[in-house]
Amino acid sequence: MAAPQPYLHGHVTCLRAPVSWLSPVDGQLGGGADGLYVADRRVLSRLEVQVDGRSPVPLRATCRTAAEAHFVGVLPGLGDRHTPDPTVWLERTRRAGTDGGTETIRLRNASREPVDAELTVAVAADLASIGVVKSGQSTAVVVPETAGGRLVWATPDGLEVALSASPAPTVGSGLLRWRVTVEPGASWTTELVVTVRSPRTGGFRPVGAAAPAAWHAAPLTVRADDRRLDALVATGVADLDALRLTDPAEPTDGYVAAGSPWYLTLFARDALWTLLLAMPLGPELAAGTLRALARRQGTRVDPGTEETPGKIPHELRPADAATRLPPVYYGTVDATPLFVLLLARAYRWGMPQAEVAALLPAAERALEWLAAHGDPDADGFVEYLPSGGGLANQGWKDSGDGVQHANGRLAVPPLALAEVQAYAYQAACEGADLLDAFGRPGGTRWRAWADRLADRFRAVFWLSDVDGPYPAIALEAGRSPVDGPASNMGHLLGTGLLNPAEEALVAQRLTGPAMNSGYGLRTLAATAAGFNPLSYHAGSVWPHDTAVAVLGLVRAGYAAAAVPLLGGLLDAAPAFDYRLPELYGGLPASEGAPVPYPAACRPQGWTAAVGPALVQALLGLDVDVPAGRVRLRPIAPSPVGGYDVRHIRLGAAGTLAVRVDAAGQVVDATAPGLAVEVAGAVVVPRPRAAAEPAGTMAPQAGPPQAGLPQEDPAAS
Repeated sequence: MAAPQPYLHGHVTCLRAPVSWLSPVDGQLGGGADGLYVADRRVLSRLEVQVDGRSPVPLRATCRTAAEAHFVGVLPGLGDRHTPDPTVWLERTRRAGTDGGTETIRLRNASREPVDAELTVAVAADLASIGVVKSGQSTAVVVPETAGGRLVWATPDGLEVALSASPAPTVGSGLLRWRVTVEPGASWTTELVVTVRSPRTGGFRPVGAAAPAAWHAAPLTVRADDRRLDALVATGVADLDALRLTDPAEPTDGYVAAGSPWYLTLFARDALWTLLLAMPLGPELAAGTLRALARRQGTRVDPGTEETPGKIPHELRPADAATRLPPVYYGTVDATPLFVLLLARAYRWGMPQAEVAALLPAAERALEWLAAHGDPDADGFVEYLPSGGGLANQGWKDSGDGVQHANGRLAVPPLALAEVQAYAYQAACEGADLLDAFGRPGGTRWRAWADRLADRFRAVFWLSDVDGPYPAIALEAGRSPVDGPASNMGHLLGTGLLNPAEEALVAQRLTGPAMNSGYGLRTLAATAAGFNPLSYHAGSVWPHDTAVAVLGLVRAGYAAAAVPLLGGLLDAAPAFDYRLPELYGGLPASEGAPVPYPAACRPQGWTAAVGPALVQALLGLDVDVPAGRVRLRPIAPSPVGGYDVRHIRLGAAGTLAVRVDAAGQVVDATAPGLAVEVAGAVVVPRPRAAAEPAGTMAPQAGPPQAGLPQEDPAAS
């Protein structure tokens, strides 16, 4: 029997990618997934503090920032003995750095007498790869050397971890000791510093971001009557900053890591979706991500890594920390169309034309992959047939049971996933627009290809059950539909693949009790035989998946259907201190607070992007910087009351600010030299006074237009 995966749901994470600390709320590193990690290696597996042989009783653990946590514990039995109140306590302040971490330990004495005690820190390092830790395998610690008052752990391949402390302790057998006297009302402090020198091995070694995020000086902010939205956006933006890494081949090109701790590297699907959801932060990270992936775009046929010409890779790891998959692995069916889609979206959001033009050859190769290697049996659908020892499922639900029938039978590859056909359709259409905009041939060909794909999809993907018609999650071997009702259908909305009548059916299905848990969309309907609310992909709720559906519903004109899903995410957020995890249980909201999925990453890139995605949905935001316009069609009435959004970044064009009242009416909108269309009414920039900031928009004549009736058949 395989060892269980370590659980994370009770852990506190400090993160500055590629460095992360994980511990329980007591701050002690003692087992399981606990540790300090750098670039997919656990460089510290034990860090346990005691005072006179006592472990502090934990009182509080607080994340001050994404990269810093503070722990407070009391020490009963020390200090004043005539009072039941604690008079001696221990504080630990933990920080993630660029190449290691620090921990400041402070012993505080509020008693009337001096406290004389021995403080010890037990330390150990197993230097295990993230794959070994995730598998739950037992690991042996590496014996350290003592050099110059430091403990040093090293491996033959060049990894070196050093721990130093100030003031200097007595060091022996993995134990640091201090004999301290703390006067009444005073404190004693030591700082531990862990630095890591990584080996220069093959594969892809994540590198921390050296420069601040493009949005650092003025991050996206929201002030809403429903303050939960404010907190969700602020926490998500901070976590996206903490998850930033850079391409080791070109450190100016950044991307967002998939998630801590298991996926703190470049996963193409995750990185692409993260930036699609987080476009209000600007196009710079999208541009860096696209360039990093284009450098590694497939050029040959390699069954071992599943590389094919034009294909965008799935996962990149350092060779010394690779899992069972190759360090550079291409087993993904959706990253290639998402690459084209993000390039087209980034162009509309203000990515410089010269940078877009430089990536057009990669986009053309990706489009060619859709019609060639992406369709190995030439049946007109984009599909995958796993080879070698890679992933059995290669869409975003990539667990072994991620694609299943309503009766619980697992789908048989080759598989053509429903959402991948939607991505491919949208990539072909928006890719064609890009080619036209830059005077390159192929636009007509790809639009015709997309039309044929939509016709084929309509002919074979639709099924019906007791709840009515719906699209299958996939076609399996023999082009037979896989009938498990799944959240994947939400990814079809607003892409153009479905006609309005079909979108109405999907909107109705997503808001039904089988799919909507009350805290978001279930990945598999509760009516399916294989439904498990605490599975990875067969009944759990993934916040990013729900956000994709919310955006799709709004774009398709079904705002009323989007509101309960959006509200469910806001209802779930406080239970996780507004740092929503990768996924949580799909149990009904009527049964109480959301139930954590115990091994979920937190923070997770595309989950951190949920807040910015909801801002797009609430505003009905459509940006086209090359055309010189922004369109707003806010959800009316607003499900979060009145709200004010600042610092929506539009590349070199500047920023957009919007204020919406509780009725969903646009009260004010400012943009730098762009026309702002509010539900079809153009708000024209007025001449700017000498002392007036650039981008102020003229007041609307007459009542605001944002509250005009929306086309929303789901509400009828």
